[in-house]
Amino acid sequence: MSIYRQYHDQAPDVALPLQVLSYAILIIGAVVMILPFVWMFSTACKPPTELNLLPIRFIPDNPQCVENLTALFDRSPDFHRYMLHSAFVTAARTVGQLITCSLAAYGFARFKFPGKNIVFALSLGLLMIPFQAILIPEYLLLRQLDWLNSFRALIIPGAFSAFAMFLLRQAFMQIPVELEESAMIDGANPLQVLYYIVLPLSRAALVAFAVITVQAAWNDFLFPLVVANDPSTRVVTIGIALLQGERSTPWNLLMMGSFLATVPMLILFVVLQRYFIEGVSMTGVKG
Repeated sequence: MSIYRQYHDQAPDVALPLQVLSYAILIIGAVVMILPFVWMFSTACKPPTELNLLPIRFIPDNPQCVENLTALFDRSPDFHRYMLHSAFVTAARTVGQLITCSLAAYGFARFKFPGKNIVFALSLGLLMIPFQAILIPEYLLLRQLDWLNSFRALIIPGAFSAFAMFLLRQAFMQIPVELEESAMIDGANPLQVLYYIVLPLSRAALVAFAVITVQAAWNDFLFPLVVANDPSTRVVTIGIALLQGERSTPWNLLMMGSFLATVPMLILFVVLQRYFIEGVSMTGVKG
């Protein structure tokens, strides 16, 4: 008892320095993460004469945010179309993955069929294959289908994700099976159970799935560059890359385009961060 009391009396003295150290590490990590965004916004508002000044200045002496925004659309008149293309492709991919991955995840979570574990393991095996390894075969297949330079090429190959399926399967397995059995006794079929019971109860996981899927689709660069680089289907990531010149690059305009492309993702994450963290932590509880 005396040892416990002695430890209990010393615990606050030990906990306080650890807490201060934890906060210091978190603050340093936050600064490291935020600094590139601050530099991006600072460069986006700099005039050309301040781009290469030393020492580095995070606050421009003569901010030209509006002027650089106007110059961006003068140099790339279709930049707003590229952002709309990215938004359309992102929304279509997200909806496609929601349909395909939720159906597959529910099947793996609840149904029993021969070879279930083998098929699930093979599906997860897709995560271990580098995307670059299948890029050329996908390109050849899309060329044979005559889908190059079309939105079909950008959307359909990305309408399924093994990671999203795994994420949703883990979430579905947290739901008590008795709820689904009660609905089936009342006459609901498996699709109705999935739509009216399982998906609403998996809101946090769905938000995590949406954030990850939207971010991946919005920032995709290599695949659109290979299969759909026509101006009629060009996405914003390629539009930003085309701002680079052969002899000189207007870094302020490039950073302004990057800032415009980053704002939607920042807003999405800030609004949904609570559900995102809850969903990711929830899906790792049960295997």
